[in-house]
Amino acid sequence: MNIAVASGKGGTGKTTVAVNMAAALAKQGERVRFADCDVEQPNAHLFLSPDIVSTQTVTVPVPRVDEEKCTGCGECGRVCRFSAILPLGTTVITFPEMCHGCGGCMLACVPGAITETTREVGALESGTAAPGIAFHQGLLRVGEAMSPPLIKAVKTALGNGPGPGIIDCPPGTSCPVVAAVEDADAVILVTEPTPFGLSDLSMAVETVSALGLPMGVVINRAGVGDRGVYSYLEEQNIPLLQEIPYSEQAARICAAGGLPVDAMPEAAEWFGSLYEKAAALASERVSA
Repeated sequence: MNIAVASGKGGTGKTTVAVNMAAALAKQGERVRFADCDVEQPNAHLFLSPDIVSTQTVTVPVPRVDEEKCTGCGECGRVCRFSAILPLGTTVITFPEMCHGCGGCMLACVPGAITETTREVGALESGTAAPGIAFHQGLLRVGEAMSPPLIKAVKTALGNGPGPGIIDCPPGTSCPVVAAVEDADAVILVTEPTPFGLSDLSMAVETVSALGLPMGVVINRAGVGDRGVYSYLEEQNIPLLQEIPYSEQAARICAAGGLPVDAMPEAAEWFGSLYEKAAALASERVSA
């Protein structure tokens, strides 16, 4: 199964949970597949130290207009939902950065004046992280606004097996997050027990619920803040998968680019069974 690790905001410990869960599974002898889909600022590599063996350019299709064939009908502009193509008589202006690559303008162009070319959005890097982790990450091109195509390319590289799959998602609840979590078997939402954490968790819950995906919550830095998140989980009947206590030692290890599961015996309890708990949620959904 592929388990997505997400959060309503940055800084909750989402990547910490994802990389330590992957390392804990690898220590158990699993062949782990890991995808860093936080393509605007991927940082899982800082902790897993992968050996990158391949880099692939990721592109999206965009329109190319032959104005000699254009009749000025304007159908391309009317069909585009994203204002990425603007017909001005027989002159047609394209805005490649706004194009979502749907191909609608090409289909609508009866004279056949529109064909497809490609535009680079980023790079897909793949390799291995010891021990036993197949690693994939996306690097969004600087200045690029549209990350979902790159996220989907990273997920395609991740595949569906063999072995446990872990998807480190972008923070928030916008289109990149939807692209990262959709088609996952279950979602782990990471939050912190504060009013700010609760506010963003509730938005993340709404997003995952709209996608119809099973979910559970990890409360990071447990022991600080208040009980608002706990009450919310009870009210919404959302499983609490794990509490990770506030630990200055764990924070120091992470700040140095290390993994608590490699240095703290108690961290094996925090992260060792998370994948199985999330996978159980997915299995319960299938059996229901």
